[in-house]
Amino acid sequence: MPIPLYRYDGALIDFISPKRAEKLFEAGRAKLVRHKKGAINRVILHRMPGEPAPMRVADYLGKRYSYQQHLDGGHRCWRLKSLAGDNSETNLAPDELRPLFLGVLRGCLEAA
Repeated sequence: MPIPLYRYDGALIDFISPKRAEKLFEAGRAKLVRHKKGAINRVILHRMPGEPAPMRVADYLGKRYSYQQHLDGGHRCWRLKSLAGDNSETNLAPDELRPLFLGVLRGCLEAA
């Protein structure tokens, strides 16, 4: 019965024989996932040096520019992160980014 072979990031590559799965395991190239009865369920290849790291959800979402701030009264509100790298509440964008920031802001206001 063929066994599914997965890349280190979870992508299905192929179906292989149990004999080939054992060879990959013995060579230290893969991890075997077994059923409770001992039969091989799937084979997952280890990440080798030079291969890129698996993609994370944060890679698709990008950098977060706001977060929930916990207030003293127990409430929460959304707060913008400072692009200047400090905790300033008034200088949210450094001088070189301010024209870009204002352009995006104007675009948002014109659409409304």
